[in-house]
Amino acid sequence: MDELTSKLESFGLQTLPSQPNSFPLLNPVDIYRLHLSSILADVTGVDRKIIYPALSWTQTLDKGDMVLPIPALRIKGKKPAELAAEWIPKFPESPLVEKPTVHANFIQFFFKPQPLMQLVLPKVLSEKENYGLNPSNGLKDPLDPSKGKKTVVFDFSSPNIAKQFHAGHLRSTIIGGFLANLFEAAGWISIRLNYLGDWGRQFGLLAIAYKTLGNEAEFKADPIGHLFDIYVKINNLSEQEQEKIKQKQTNGEDVTALEAESKLGQAREYFKRMEDGDEEALSLWRQFRDLSIEKYKKTYARLNIKFDIYHGESKIKQESLELASKIMEEKKVSEDSEGATIVNLEKHSKKLGKAVVKKKDGTSLYLTRDIAGALEREVDYNPDKLIYVVALQQDLHLAQLFKILELMGRKDIADKCLHINFGMVKGMSTRKGTVKFLDDILRDVGERMHEVMKTNQAKYEQVANPVEVADTLGISSVMVQDMKGKRINGYEFDINQMTSFEGDTGPYLQYAHARLCSIARKSGIPQSELASADLSLLTEKHAIDLVRLLAQWADVFQLTLKTLEPCTVLIYLFRMTHMLSSSYDHLKIVGSEPELAKARMALYESARQVLNNGMKLLGLSPVDR
Repeated sequence: MDELTSKLESFGLQTLPSQPNSFPLLNPVDIYRLHLSSILADVTGVDRKIIYPALSWTQTLDKGDMVLPIPALRIKGKKPAELAAEWIPKFPESPLVEKPTVHANFIQFFFKPQPLMQLVLPKVLSEKENYGLNPSNGLKDPLDPSKGKKTVVFDFSSPNIAKQFHAGHLRSTIIGGFLANLFEAAGWISIRLNYLGDWGRQFGLLAIAYKTLGNEAEFKADPIGHLFDIYVKINNLSEQEQEKIKQKQTNGEDVTALEAESKLGQAREYFKRMEDGDEEALSLWRQFRDLSIEKYKKTYARLNIKFDIYHGESKIKQESLELASKIMEEKKVSEDSEGATIVNLEKHSKKLGKAVVKKKDGTSLYLTRDIAGALEREVDYNPDKLIYVVALQQDLHLAQLFKILELMGRKDIADKCLHINFGMVKGMSTRKGTVKFLDDILRDVGERMHEVMKTNQAKYEQVANPVEVADTLGISSVMVQDMKGKRINGYEFDINQMTSFEGDTGPYLQYAHARLCSIARKSGIPQSELASADLSLLTEKHAIDLVRLLAQWADVFQLTLKTLEPCTVLIYLFRMTHMLSSSYDHLKIVGSEPELAKARMALYESARQVLNNGMKLLGLSPVDR
């Protein structure tokens, strides 16, 4: 704080008022909020506590660096234009802010360039990857850090073993990975949990498939692909069998023996052995699960995603299922319906309908296991938040889950639960057909990126490891296409558009980062010298506007914690990269005077750092060339 105080004193500002949830040491824009709210309280007679939260940053720099919507001050009896006309002449000379202007119902504030340069650029250069982050967001009590951090459990990705890792799983993986990074950067403890589809009768069928059609060498080389292939084959064989059995039934023949010997009959028998704890049956299932997880880990690593826990339907304890059933029965939440157990939620909301929690044969359903799973997570992790990242097709399922928990007397758990939903991807297939394994998709975009890179031979030859870079760019292209719209919107999977260096794409972001790295290499200016740059030499409009945008990163981060939308970050990064690309001709380093070159390099390095921070938050791997 001493360093900030002395810097503000050098501008002619003696004191800054304090304000709850204001962090001038972490966010340069909060300095301006405190300063402006203090001046405006004197000018308007309105309490500073009302003014401070009303001051907001702008989406476009022509509207100022900060605006005050006059109606937000809730002053009765006068129109906003009258109030503005009364206040503007009273606004005193400020060392930080120009004389305010009025547009419609807003008072616009433009920050004075030189103090802003001095407050923002040294902060970015010294704080590096921590610039703009506010870890107090994750404290149980921001006034008493000793009480520890809050915990959030993310349930995301959740593929089904031996089935396609389809587009829904891809979106859940990308969005869930981003949100876990976001909360971690905000000071929370993020627990990443992958709830696998790893239990059910299909594993009986898969075991029969492996015993009759499996190949151990192929399985070990590509567990998920091989299991998928034999599962498709046995399903086809099973369907043919069932047709014949149906035909014989229609003819009045006894099919009892045929049903027992059929693939489905054998599968039922095998899964029964698994449920009864038969070690031989379980050891093969464990092999399927363990090798699939190992393969998933490699794929996730390419997306910069890691999981703390590989959970799954198989891991839900029988006693948790029994406890959930007992509570629902005792609290009269559940009722009998033609031998099955249901929860009639129509009493509470027509939209929620009736939910089946136990089939007639006594087996539990996905919903039942989710109820038991929520009870277990409360005990295992004692979270402050439980976030489910699942497609919008599951809106009803999650709404039913949260309502049932509440009716069971566990409103404490229900209130922590949040469903982050998203729309679907259309047209997702590879060049080689419609199989939608994630590895196939990533291989395809990597190959496509390699082709695109080769079209610029001069730049291609400068890349030391083109195949590796193409793979990184391909992954960025998939992830950025997924994140650049609002989550709820579905999108068309367009390999040509996403792999282009033109427009708002992953490769364009990567190119912007690589170009800044190239400028640093060619400048020959050591990073250690940037802290002593004379920032007063940065007087061009392009330089000033870039600093104004870099100042907003901390506010963008805070806004993203509210929207929980990756596009909040991406929109900001694209604004910054567009501004950068229009600045290079005006802010040249090579050929400039040494001190001016150093000041411009300090600006470019700050921009690279903020771009790098934003890309890593999204889960991208920034490339250097």
